[in-house]
Amino acid sequence: MKKYILIAIAIVAGSFANAQTPTTDDIKSVNEVVTADNVEWGWLNPLRGDKSPAAGKLWGDRTKNEPAGFLVKFKKGFSSPPHIHNITYRGVVIKGLLHNDDENAEKQWLPAGSYWQQPAGEAHITAADDNENMAFLDIQEGPYLVKPTSEAFDNGERPVNVDKTNLVWLNANDIQWIASKSNVQTAFLWGSHEKNQLRASLIKLPAGFKGKIKNLSPNFRAVVISGGISHQFSKKEDKKELNAPSYFGAEENGTSFISAEKETVIYIRSNGNYKVTSK
Repeated sequence: MKKYILIAIAIVAGSFANAQTPTTDDIKSVNEVVTADNVEWGWLNPLRGDKSPAAGKLWGDRTKNEPAGFLVKFKKGFSSPPHIHNITYRGVVIKGLLHNDDENAEKQWLPAGSYWQQPAGEAHITAADDNENMAFLDIQEGPYLVKPTSEAFDNGERPVNVDKTNLVWLNANDIQWIASKSNVQTAFLWGSHEKNQLRASLIKLPAGFKGKIKNLSPNFRAVVISGGISHQFSKKEDKKELNAPSYFGAEENGTSFISAEKETVIYIRSNGNYKVTSK
């Protein structure tokens, strides 16, 4: 049975160093925004129709061999049959309670703000236990397929379930890409901070935050997990309100001007460095 794991820098550096999924993303990101009310929804498994969770596109195409980020909504009481996926995915809970584990495992409900990783080829079930249940899924390759457990295999990666209470938040004094005078915090999730390697973190903006995020890499994608921000690529353009689960991507050397009235958590996936500064 999977255990809740306390994320620390040493774990991130070691556990994911030998991941079998791609460690870079060759698709350059552009300045783009998808607000929560403009997400395109369909079915995660179209063949099952409304028996399947709903899926909402943020970037990429999960049906093709390319990186993609998408939302998944589960009805209360949903429980999938045991299955595997052909590729590894990572997930962050946005609403409700989700369980992702071996079919014989005791339920370990992950609340909003929690993180999990499901390796390609490993048999598991996914279940939901609240009135509204939503997660963000990140894949480095595709297509995202559901296959029977008879096709299970071991790709060398291992599952991770991290309750939000087990995340380790670091402050600006510990992180070189967060301006030292800000109250922004970050929690490492996966990847490598070697040059040009994919990595993902959560950043937590305090209530009242005003500042900017400058993307220094070819690929930068961000998903609002909780709270909300006002966002501009230029101070000359109108502000867009990005409440959870909105998304924005940024081109290399692009700057996002943001403010947050309430505490906000953002998932950031990049192919290199970025810089967060506050006014």
